[in-house]
Amino acid sequence: MSHDNLPQHPQHSQHPVFPDDFVTDPHRYVPPPGDAVQGDIDDRFVFDFRTYDDLADGQRWSTWLSVEPLSRGPEPLPDWVVTSQGAIDTELGVLKTGKEADVHLVERADPLDPAAGVVMAAKRYRSPEHRTFHRAASYTEGRSMKRSRDERAVKRKSTFGRQVAAGEWAVSEWAALVRLWNLGLPVPYPVQIDGTEILMEWITVVDEEGTVQTAPRLAQTRPSPELLAAYFEQLTDALATMVQNGLVHGDLSAYNILAAGERLVIIDLPQIVDLVGNLNGMTFLQRDCANICGWFRSRGLDADEHALFAELMAHAF
Repeated sequence: MSHDNLPQHPQHSQHPVFPDDFVTDPHRYVPPPGDAVQGDIDDRFVFDFRTYDDLADGQRWSTWLSVEPLSRGPEPLPDWVVTSQGAIDTELGVLKTGKEADVHLVERADPLDPAAGVVMAAKRYRSPEHRTFHRAASYTEGRSMKRSRDERAVKRKSTFGRQVAAGEWAVSEWAALVRLWNLGLPVPYPVQIDGTEILMEWITVVDEEGTVQTAPRLAQTRPSPELLAAYFEQLTDALATMVQNGLVHGDLSAYNILAAGERLVIIDLPQIVDLVGNLNGMTFLQRDCANICGWFRSRGLDADEHALFAELMAHAF
């Protein structure tokens, strides 16, 4: 078909009529105040713009949306988790120092909704000065890294290898927290992981004056005989659930269990091992039983590590 045969569009004989106050410049026409009708504006193009103040020292924008979804805690999220894009993380101080990692307190809150803020524990593994765990090779028996280059660097204990090791321990603890939480075990809720930092639930108690405090370690408590027996039953149930799923804490003692009132919360999980896949799995479980029962006996409870180990084996197989 030639151009001559194409249908012709009608030609406009007049130019469009513009308002007298129309401005012929690159900017679009904006009606004078009072002429615009709010109802004529599509709600999809209306938003409430509010500004935030500049960050102060010891603050950062929330990293919740900057990490990938698998680096966030399991769903359903507890209602206290702050997911606002405008939230700010504020450093509150060091809660605990350790050989491999330090635990800080971090408040995450949206300045426009401060009442919904929350204080979390931030466990940060040291890098590159990270110090490997005692007998680390026995804990990592059966584990494999995604890249052989990383594994070689860790074995050589180079600077890069120490950085990789720090990240691997953080990932290991994160995976353990997520898995145990999903099993319904008493561990802090894992909020997110970002590099060598794990944000998790801050386990607290309220003292006699109504002040919120970090829950004490079990080793620091002097529970009544009734509460002592209840604590031991809680730990037995938790250990049974772990071995049923082929897991062993590997370093369980009264120093990495928190006493939050009448309930216990297990912490420090980077060295968690596979009961069967790790050649030392049974040995670690026996040691956990001995450590726990030894502490409970020292507080007056008749606890036998051999009986506890036998009971756990019945659950495992």
